[in-house]
Amino acid sequence: MNALRAIGGILKGMSVTFREMFRPTIVENYPDGPGPYRGARFEPRFRGLHVLQRDENGLEKCVACFLCAAACPSNCIYIEAAENTAEHRISGAERYASAYNIDYNRCIFCGYCVEACPTDAITHGHGFELATFNASNLVYRKEQLLAPVPAGARLNPEQLRAHAPEMSLQA
Repeated sequence: MNALRAIGGILKGMSVTFREMFRPTIVENYPDGPGPYRGARFEPRFRGLHVLQRDENGLEKCVACFLCAAACPSNCIYIEAAENTAEHRISGAERYASAYNIDYNRCIFCGYCVEACPTDAITHGHGFELATFNASNLVYRKEQLLAPVPAGARLNPEQLRAHAPEMSLQA
């Protein structure tokens, strides 16, 4: 009797397999699709590459509070803080992150850093193409993570010089 049940279970499983085998395959048109994501579709809660956000004036939102680095279970975030001055203003607070690195070799995309940030400076974007042959290319620096300067932002000449390499990359 047990042998008949086992055979019945196998036949039931194989019927599912054969039924799916003859249905048409549905595929995404990636990487040849239209738009900036080349046909890839994202769910609203997708956790992609991190983005360091800016405020409406183009200043960085990160105030170098180190809460994101403390919340990270894989210890992949490295931050160095520096003081803002009246002549050299990078963020809207007293301090800013002079260095902000994320090691994607270690990142598990858990989102704890996003939840810990009090200024909403770090968010998950929709970047997903991380593959590389060199592990050192997976350490993303602040310049790679920063959001573009918004159109109409009022930056003084010192800030324009500080963001010059970044602005030339956007063009």
